[in-house]
Amino acid sequence: MILNLLMASSAGSGEAAHANPFMQFIPFIFMFVILWFLIIRPQRKRQKEMEHMLNELKIQDKVITTGGIYGKVVNIKKEKNIVVLVIDDATNTKIEMQKSAIAGVIVVDKEKNAVS
Repeated sequence: MILNLLMASSAGSGEAAHANPFMQFIPFIFMFVILWFLIIRPQRKRQKEMEHMLNELKIQDKVITTGGIYGKVVNIKKEKNIVVLVIDDATNTKIEMQKSAIAGVIVVDKEKNAVS
């Protein structure tokens, strides 16, 4: 019974079979807009903030690497994109790494003694 009704309604109207092709793409366009605002746009914003942080990196900044190593910047070799870190002041242990391996700069708030 239901199948007969569906067949009759689709066969009865010739215009319904030829719907606007643009209307078929509206759900895909809507999903792309949602994807843009939820995933792509925030990722680009984080990437720009990271580039800005790496460009503003200076000697004596305390940093953390992507590997979890804490250190203090003692030299920046801009032509090779390398940063030299001191990881132990007692033994003066230094390591060289790519600038892109810096995950963040550690900022100590002196009023609250908090790290952010």
